[in-house]
Amino acid sequence: MGFLGLFHVTVALSVSLVCATAPTVSVVSNDILDPEGIFFVSYDGLVNVNSFQISAVLAYENYQYAAWYTSTGAPTLGRRTLPSGAWETLHLPHNLSSEDSHNMIDLGISPLDGVIHVAFDCHSTPMFYTKTSPGFATSGAPWVASAFGPITNTVGNLVIGTQITYPQFVVTPTNLLQLVYRTGISGDGVTQLAEYANGVWSNVGAWADATGNYTADTGAISTLRNLYIHGFTYHGDRAYVTGTWREQNAAVSCSANGLTNHDTTYFYSDDSGRTWFNAAGTKVGTSGKELMTVNTPGIIIDSLDADHALMNQESQTVDSQGFLHAIISYVPGRFTQCVENYETGRVEWAHAFHLYQAPNGSFIKFEIPWFLDSVGRSQIVLDNEDNAYVFMPYLRVVTASKASGYLDWTSVYNGTVDGLNVFEEITLDRARVSEGLVSVLYQENSTTGTAPSAVHVIDFKLNG
Repeated sequence: MGFLGLFHVTVALSVSLVCATAPTVSVVSNDILDPEGIFFVSYDGLVNVNSFQISAVLAYENYQYAAWYTSTGAPTLGRRTLPSGAWETLHLPHNLSSEDSHNMIDLGISPLDGVIHVAFDCHSTPMFYTKTSPGFATSGAPWVASAFGPITNTVGNLVIGTQITYPQFVVTPTNLLQLVYRTGISGDGVTQLAEYANGVWSNVGAWADATGNYTADTGAISTLRNLYIHGFTYHGDRAYVTGTWREQNAAVSCSANGLTNHDTTYFYSDDSGRTWFNAAGTKVGTSGKELMTVNTPGIIIDSLDADHALMNQESQTVDSQGFLHAIISYVPGRFTQCVENYETGRVEWAHAFHLYQAPNGSFIKFEIPWFLDSVGRSQIVLDNEDNAYVFMPYLRVVTASKASGYLDWTSVYNGTVDGLNVFEEITLDRARVSEGLVSVLYQENSTTGTAPSAVHVIDFKLNG
């Protein structure tokens, strides 16, 4: 893409902004789930709200569910009747094992049998898992902890290992539930896929491997890594995955305090994660057999070295025509060619970028014109007209219209101005986007840095 894509954006800007208006949002409601959610900062984030929680808040049919840890460390699950029922809560019989923000909770619902699945409390450690009986997700049965089965370190019948991180539930086009997760550790991890059908979990297999050689411009070589994904999104019959590689060898970055993340990758599957193709349609992998690696050809859609504090695990979505849209963020080169400390450098200089596929198959990248002012990540949503809404750290919302070619970026909501006191990252429920609604899970900043604080769900109307 490179220069040509940026040139196209520059030319279009002078024409399109006259003809299009960016969409707006409005607040529908703001509910406190828990006035005393557990609060500690690790890896620059909170255990209750992380961008890699695909479904910490999840609407399904007539109900909406949410998950967080209360001040005691107990995993807490909430349920309300949509659109505006009171929240009920229960506590699972478990305590958070470590003050580690990666040990978040993720929810899944298997549509074919109405079972609620919960995966939680792991960071390169055994994962904890529990589920309800069939039909519970839609039954309206009493919301009590006894509705959930035993908490295990297996996923039902399936043994997945003892070094698990980032469990994410997704639903296939045939309404099967899948679990995406990493085995191993940061810088030496393998991305895996499991599937739930007829009440039984089975292994689909690993699909992105740690092996291969990555050589930096300096000549430094890394031989191990892991793939961090920005999402695993189904649209039609296709699963879309974007991500970035995290190298184990810190020498590939210009600074020991930088991030060794580099490049944005893209691949897709039309058979529910069994066979993988690059953007050109060339087969590049088979789960469980031929894993994708850093050396797999044709998977990089935006090239960037490991010197710019490129963030992992941001977000992605797919438009109505089946074209991918992702948010990535890093420090642009005009500020520095070497981010010496990613935590301070991102706060000072980082921007989010809208990276999307055009109808001709090329990828276009446009810098969203606001500083992140944060180490954290942003979330993207497209409405029914494919207008873009980006939910940035501190619950700031910026939007762009499809009619402008996604060039008329406008700030339409600021949680700081509204006094929400949001601690950096938020996470979304996209299940009601077709109804013009998005729910946002956020936690207030602590008064002391460790004192419990309120966990909220705020609903926005997308005014496309």
